[in-house]
Amino acid sequence: MTKQKLIVIGAGMASGRALEQLFAANPDAYDVTLFNAEPRGNYDRIMLSPVLAGDKTYEEIVIHDSAWYEDNTVTCRFGEKIVSIDRAAKTVTAENGDVLAYDKLLFGTGSNPFIIPLPGHDLDGVIAYRDLEDTQAMMAKRAGDKVVVIGGGLLGLEAAAGMAAHGVDVTVVHIMGHLMERQLDEAAGYLLKKSLEDKGITVLCNANSKEIKGVDGKVSALMLDDGTELPCDLLVMAVGIRPNIALGAESGLATGRGIHVDDQMITSDENILAVGECVEHDGMVFGLVAPLYDQAKVVAKTLLGEEAKYEQKTLSTKLKVTGCDLFSAGDFAEAEGREDILFRDPARGVYKRLVIEDNKIIGAVMYGDTADGSWFFGMIKDGTDISEMRDTLIFGPAYQGGATADPLSAVAALPLDAEICGCNGVSKGDIVAAIEAGAGDLGAIRGTTKASASCGTCTGLVEQLLQVELGDDFKMPVAAPMCGCTDLTHEDVRRLIKSKELKSQEAVWQELGWKTRNGCHSCRPAINYYLLADWPVEYQDDPQSRFVNERKHANIQKDGTYSVVPRMWGGITTPDELRAIADAADKYKVPTVKVTGGQRIDLLGVKGEDLPSIWYDLGQAGLVSGHAYSKGLRTVKTCVGTDHCRFGTQDSTGLGIKLEKHLWGSWTPHKLKLAVSGCPRNCAEATCKDIGVICVDSGYEIHVGGAAGMEIKGTEVLCKVETEEEAMEVISAMTQIYRENAKYLDRIYKWMAKVGLDWIKEQIVDDLGNRKALADRFELSQSIYRKDPWAEHAKEKAEDYQPLADLTLEAAE
Repeated sequence: MTKQKLIVIGAGMASGRALEQLFAANPDAYDVTLFNAEPRGNYDRIMLSPVLAGDKTYEEIVIHDSAWYEDNTVTCRFGEKIVSIDRAAKTVTAENGDVLAYDKLLFGTGSNPFIIPLPGHDLDGVIAYRDLEDTQAMMAKRAGDKVVVIGGGLLGLEAAAGMAAHGVDVTVVHIMGHLMERQLDEAAGYLLKKSLEDKGITVLCNANSKEIKGVDGKVSALMLDDGTELPCDLLVMAVGIRPNIALGAESGLATGRGIHVDDQMITSDENILAVGECVEHDGMVFGLVAPLYDQAKVVAKTLLGEEAKYEQKTLSTKLKVTGCDLFSAGDFAEAEGREDILFRDPARGVYKRLVIEDNKIIGAVMYGDTADGSWFFGMIKDGTDISEMRDTLIFGPAYQGGATADPLSAVAALPLDAEICGCNGVSKGDIVAAIEAGAGDLGAIRGTTKASASCGTCTGLVEQLLQVELGDDFKMPVAAPMCGCTDLTHEDVRRLIKSKELKSQEAVWQELGWKTRNGCHSCRPAINYYLLADWPVEYQDDPQSRFVNERKHANIQKDGTYSVVPRMWGGITTPDELRAIADAADKYKVPTVKVTGGQRIDLLGVKGEDLPSIWYDLGQAGLVSGHAYSKGLRTVKTCVGTDHCRFGTQDSTGLGIKLEKHLWGSWTPHKLKLAVSGCPRNCAEATCKDIGVICVDSGYEIHVGGAAGMEIKGTEVLCKVETEEEAMEVISAMTQIYRENAKYLDRIYKWMAKVGLDWIKEQIVDDLGNRKALADRFELSQSIYRKDPWAEHAKEKAEDYQPLADLTLEAAE
C-alpha cells in the first residue's frame, strides 16, 4: 500500500509528540517530511532554563535525536522554512524553491516571542528568551556583566535566576504589581520576589519600560518612565508569546489569535491540521505543555482516520522557579460570594490559599509546600463538597487533628540579633538571655535589659517573647489587637515592620501571618501609613488603602456633596485668591462659604463631579489643597505678631508661613494642627494645638500635646529656643518622632500619654544629634511625598476644563 505524504511544519514538542503517537499506532501510514526553521530537531524547550543555569547540557534535553528520525524514516529539513502553501494544488514551497506535494499537512509552527516596540528594541544585545541561540547569548554573560530582564513571568524569572547563578548582575523589570500575576496572587508573588532577592536578583515591580538606550548600535541601558536608568550589557525581553500564524493566514486558513481548529484538530482546510501553541481551539490559545500533548494524541488519531475529540481541561500549574515550589489551579480572582481559607507559616516561608464558592474549592494557590496540590486539584475538578471538612481542609489529606498555625510565629522567627527595643538598643538575644537567667515577667525584663522601659512601644513584642520562651508559665496580659485580621497590636506590627524590614503590604500580610489575604478596612489604612512613614523611599503610597476623604481629596458631607478648603499659608491671603474663591463659588453654585476656626475658607456643597474642575480653577490662582480631609498637617494658625500688633515680640506670621510650607503635605498618624502666637496673650490659641509656638522676647517657647475637640487638654512645654531655625528643627523633629512611633489614629496628646514627655525631651531636647537626624528624615520624606493632590487629579481632566471668564480690571475693583 502506498504511503500518504505528510508534511510537518515545525519540529517542536507538540508536533514531535504527534509523530510519536502516529508512529506508535501505525509506523507505515505516512511518508513524513519535517521542516524546521531552527537548524535542529525536537528538544525540550522547558529545560532551556537548566541549560542556562549549567545544570544540564543541550544534548541532555534533546527529545528526538538523528537516530530517532532515521529509525522512523523521517525526512528532516532542518534550518529550512516553508515560504508558501498552495492549498488547491496541495503543495508547499521551501525557501530554496523546492515544491513538495502533500496529502496531509500539519502546522506545528509554535509561537513567536513578543518584543515590546520600545525605542531601541532593534539594538544589538536586545534578545528574547525562546530558543537555544537566546540561551547561549545569556550563557556568554559573566560575573560583573549587567543584564536587565523585562518580564516577571516564569520564563523571565528562570532567565534571571540562571544568569544570577553565574554571578551576573541581574535586574527584573515587571510592569504589574507582583510577579507571575497569572499564576500567583499577591502574597505568593511577594514570597517569590523575596526569594529572588535573597539570590541577589533585583526585582522592580510596577515598573514601566520607556526606552532602550544604546551606544554605537549596542544596548547600554533601559530607561523607565519614572526616569530611572538601568545600565545593561544585555536586555532580555520575556514578556509573553503570540501564536505563529503568519504562514497559515497567508495560506487563507481561518485564524484569530491562533489558527482555528475543530475538536479533531482540523483547520478550515480538511487536509490541514494544526497542533500546539499556534492553535486556537474554542477561543483559547495554549502555552502549557499538558494541553499540547493532549492535542497531539488527537492529531495522531485524526491522521489515521480514527475517532478522536480534543477537550479542554481545567489546568493546574506546578512550577519550580529557581528552587521555589509554586502551585496554582483554578480561579483565584476576587469575586462576590467567594471566601478564602488561608494558612501562613512565615518561619518556613509557606503560604496556602483556597478559594471557596458554594462550599466547593474553585481555586488554589500554594507557595513553599505544594505536596497537597494534586489533592486540592482533584477536588477542584470533581467539585467536591467541602462542608464537612472546612475546619481542617487547609491542612491537606494527611491532617490528623489538632494542628494549627502558631500565632506567635512572626516573633519566634525573628533572628537573635533583631532589635526589639530601639530606645535602648536591646536585641531579641539580650531578652532571651535575660529570660534564661530568670527574668519571668515584663518588670524583670525592664529591670535587667531596659527593654520597654522608655517609650514603651516595644512592650507587646517583649511580652510575646516571654510567652514564646516560657510557654504556659507566662500569662500574656490582654491587649487589643489591631483588628480581626491579626492578634498583634498596632505597636507590635509597627515594631515588626521595622525589625523585619517589611516594605510592602504583601510583606506584612505574609510575614506577620495575617488571617485575611489582603487585610481589611481597619488595618489597611494603618499598615499603609506605617510603611509610608517608616520606608518613604522604598514604599509607594497606596491610595486604595486610605479613607474615602483622603481618596477623594475632599471631605464628604451628609448629603453626598463635598467641602473644599484651599490652603492659605499661615492664614494669609490676597485679593486675587479671594476673587478666585468667590468666582469658583459662583461657577459651581457652592451653597455655603464659611470661615473656619483655622483661618481658612471652606466651600461646602461641591458636587463630586465638579471636584477636578474646581481644583483646577483654584490652582490657577495659586491655591493648593488645604488637606482638610487628611491624616496630616491641617493648618498653622497665626496672629499678626510684630507686623502690626503693638504687643508682638516676634514675626509669628512669618514663622507660621515657613512652618506650614515646610510641613505641608506630610502624612501623620492623625490630623496635625499648629499655631504660632506672637506673644503670651496667645491670640492664635497655640496652647490647645498639637504643636504650638508662643513667641517671647528671648525667642520661642514650643508647646506640644494640646487638644480642643472631644477632649480638652492644654499643651505642655517641650523647650525654649532662641532662633527661628532652631524652632523649625525642633518642630520638624517633633513631627517626625510622632510619625515614626505613634499608633495610627492617635493624636499627639494620646501618644504622649503612653511614652511620656520626658522620653520625648530626651530624644529632641537633650540629644541634638538625634534631633537633627529626625529633622533630616522628615525632610527626606517630604522630598518624596510633598505634592498637591488637587493638581495631580485636575490634570487628568484638563481637557474637559471650561475656564472662568476673564475678569476686567474694573470688574475686579
